[in-house]
Amino acid sequence: MQKIALFAFNGELLCFVHVMLNALDMKAKDFDVRLVFEGASVTLIPELSKKENMFHALYLKLKDSGVIDGACKACSHKLEVAEAVQAEGIAFIGEMQGHPSISGYLDQGYEVITF
Repeated sequence: MQKIALFAFNGELLCFVHVMLNALDMKAKDFDVRLVFEGASVTLIPELSKKENMFHALYLKLKDSGVIDGACKACSHKLEVAEAVQAEGIAFIGEMQGHPSISGYLDQGYEVITF
């Protein structure tokens, strides 16, 4: 089984839609896929959680798929969305001075793709 870790850094919603679509496509094809919200992408969590967001249904499908590994702890706090991240039930990742460690995923055999 191919192991892929998707690190989303970009906070642009339309760019992130492609991350969601690819994550769901890989999951449907039996990849072991993990998605990490990093950098500005953490600000998309409160936006996507709103029912009126045009991509809310896609976001719920992503959450239900189990591919979300977590969100950057440091960026969530710095960008003032930590409460929204927690409210969505998304775990904080921060083993590298508050940030997710790409090398940790590499050590587990994941290929890392950044967006």
